[in-house]
Amino acid sequence: MSKGDRIMNKVESFELDHRTVKAPYIRKCCALVGEKGDTVSKFDIRFLQPNKESFGTAAMHGLEHLLAHFLRENLEGIIDFSPMGCRTGFYLSIWGNRECEEIKKALEIGLQKVLKATDIPANNEIQCGNYKDLSLFGAQEYAKEALKKGFSLNIYG
Repeated sequence: MSKGDRIMNKVESFELDHRTVKAPYIRKCCALVGEKGDTVSKFDIRFLQPNKESFGTAAMHGLEHLLAHFLRENLEGIIDFSPMGCRTGFYLSIWGNRECEEIKKALEIGLQKVLKATDIPANNEIQCGNYKDLSLFGAQEYAKEALKKGFSLNIYG
């Protein structure tokens, strides 16, 4: 195994032309193989069109908590589910060489659960560093819109 199989030498998302993609989509960014043969897959789960739209922070924060919880019910091996700094989507890191179809199915199930949620997991000062900045209503509105549009596995539409 070469060192390049284990380490990304560039910031992968900076190599993506954000002007040409069409959200919402799910994109496999990479599958990295570690020194001991373990594989980690990273996915770009883009809800909103880059440079045209962005999440409000409370809604995005709420959606992050909800999906971090609900995705684990349908996907084994999640390492991390985290918001993009540009506030257009999330990154999912997961053990194994996984495929977009599996992530899409679990995401759709998770978003359906978001729509039925009555509270946000870890919505307290013990479990969250900014628990006052969470919006269940906002998270549900974004979930509803994403399900209506549907997630493409083709980033160009």
